[in-house]
Amino acid sequence: MPNRSRTYRDAWGIPHLRAAGPHQLAHAQGQNAAHDRAWQIEVERHRSQGTAAAFLGAPALSWDLLARRARLDDTARRCFDALDPATAAWVTAYVDGVNAGLEQGAAAAPEFAATGLTPTPWRPWTPLGVWLAHHILFAGFPTKLWREEVARRLGDPALELFATDGPGTSGSNGWLVPGHRTAHGAPIIAGDPHRPLQNPGFYQQLHLSCPEFDVVGFAVPGVPGIAHFGHTGTVAWAITNAMADYHDLYEETLRGADDGTTGGRVEALGPDGWRPVLHRHRETVEVAGGDPVDVDVIETERGPVIIGDTGSLAGASRAEATVISLRYPPRVTADLGFAAIPQLLHARTVADIDRAFDRWIEPVNVVHAADTQGGLLHRVAGYVPVRHPDNTLRVVPARQPGHEWRGCHDTPRAEVDDLAVMANARGIATPLGAEFAPPHRADRITELLRRSHAWTAPEMAAVHMDTRLPATAPLLDGLARLDGLTPAAARLRDRLLSWDRRMDAESGAAADYARLRSAVVRRIAAAPQLKSLAGPLPYPAVFEPWLNLTGKVAFALDNLLVTDLLPGLDRPAILTGALEETADADPVTWGELHRLAPLRALPGSGADEQWPGLGGDHDCVLATSSVPGITDLSSRGPSARYVWDLADRDHSLWIVPLGANGIPGNAHHRDQLPLWAAGQLAPVVTDFAQLTEETEDDRGGGDQGRISSWKSKA
Repeated sequence: MPNRSRTYRDAWGIPHLRAAGPHQLAHAQGQNAAHDRAWQIEVERHRSQGTAAAFLGAPALSWDLLARRARLDDTARRCFDALDPATAAWVTAYVDGVNAGLEQGAAAAPEFAATGLTPTPWRPWTPLGVWLAHHILFAGFPTKLWREEVARRLGDPALELFATDGPGTSGSNGWLVPGHRTAHGAPIIAGDPHRPLQNPGFYQQLHLSCPEFDVVGFAVPGVPGIAHFGHTGTVAWAITNAMADYHDLYEETLRGADDGTTGGRVEALGPDGWRPVLHRHRETVEVAGGDPVDVDVIETERGPVIIGDTGSLAGASRAEATVISLRYPPRVTADLGFAAIPQLLHARTVADIDRAFDRWIEPVNVVHAADTQGGLLHRVAGYVPVRHPDNTLRVVPARQPGHEWRGCHDTPRAEVDDLAVMANARGIATPLGAEFAPPHRADRITELLRRSHAWTAPEMAAVHMDTRLPATAPLLDGLARLDGLTPAAARLRDRLLSWDRRMDAESGAAADYARLRSAVVRRIAAAPQLKSLAGPLPYPAVFEPWLNLTGKVAFALDNLLVTDLLPGLDRPAILTGALEETADADPVTWGELHRLAPLRALPGSGADEQWPGLGGDHDCVLATSSVPGITDLSSRGPSARYVWDLADRDHSLWIVPLGANGIPGNAHHRDQLPLWAAGQLAPVVTDFAQLTEETEDDRGGGDQGRISSWKSKA
């Protein structure tokens, strides 16, 4: 495809791409992603294929095995093959752009040389695989493994111990302020998605412009278009995780059957008896610095087998194995919802946004949208199957009738007559899920927004950065009832009871609270009543974040401090012991403990980098999460912040944790970090007259010859 695009940059190095049409623009976006984020998108491509361990080594092996067994790459290919021709051509143009720029981008990124990774051409479905790999764990199906172990070891009633509205899942904040509450009379949409804080960042600020549309927003590197957060000038939209449940786990019984072929046949026991599996083959996962690992890829009528040893089935007649399979919508429907993305780019009104999200599949989101004509939208978007309630809670038996999928739910929506807040709490998505975030963030955002009828875009930063922690009551109330404390413990108790309950970075009392909370978490996790859950539990390492007892106690602490489901748990003794343990700790501020700790795909890289201390906590609006009892460092939090102004798009604001460029040492790799840490936002600039155009040398010429050469290699 002839490259008829132009690339401009603003003061923050954010790419502003202009082209003659949508396909040329998609090509330019892919090429830009390859130039600015080559290492990041190649890592994500390999994760989608289950080939990351080949250059990242053993730490990536458990993920690779999941990706292979869940058939992520094959699912992406199926979904691409089922796309309508127009969407397929648009995605292909993006892939051509990636391939045009990847060699040059890789030459500038030091991680390629450090790992010995050589980039190779992307395939047409690779962006769908990247999207799927990002979101395959988003619905939190490993929590069903945890509930199964709780029930098995503590009994069914104990499911309520940890199946509370807890903050251990993915989340975000979002709010829609209607015109009667703004200074200019037009709506404002604002918020911040909460994801793992990674280096480079998950989201890329981007401006896409062609005669058919002009959109600013946050792109996912490796994926064309702008899906989650965007502003077209006349309509803006944003999403949060709906906390819906739409992935199921089935306990399967498999058996080998000698049919005279090499390896024999494998059958699965379903509601109608023994049936041949739909698919079976073996793959080899290469591991840098280690031996290769063979993995059986087996798919039953429910879905791919992702957990369990199937080695005994090879050529062994009647040998049986108990395994767990995964059923997820794109595997069932051959649709990942990609046709919605170009529709979003072309949207002019809320009605256009609404129609686009009718085609959304996963992740299942709550959507806010507003336009310049007064349209407002608050709805759920995505595919949630209709099935037995047990499917949403636990691993269900494949052999038992009644657990099949029976179509999908209609997605709920609500009228917007005042403030609309989405923060992963129970609300319009309640019928679609099992566990939601506590109401603390949603309630606090609503409380703050109700204080004014004259909001402006810059004032939204005060909401983004609010540090009040409502989730302190169970612990502090327990402290107030203690007696017989040592003088040091009593002084600590009194300081905490007079604390303003704000997790400010400069607060010493917030640090005292955090250290006490961690001590309480560790003591509850060590209690005899929970000893059987201490692990390790019999599941792959990739699921460990959902199965770690200390982490589960940390996120369910409010409930564990008041529940009657743990008879014999001596809470006063636990609180007293934790007070005595932490009473004489050296004084520090919360920011000294609670530092940003971004994740990197290459272990050990950037080890000498310094990162700022942060305010906030996982139940604050400023949701900079740590894992009490394990670490105070924050590797999860606002992966972007945005304010979309419907009165004038150029009054909109945005920020990311690090910067626009993914190459270490680049001037725009970390230049937004000081603003992000301080709660400041950068202006959205869409006037090309205020931008600097890159030269042909900046972009790197000769791309057409390079892509032709690569295609000959593919």
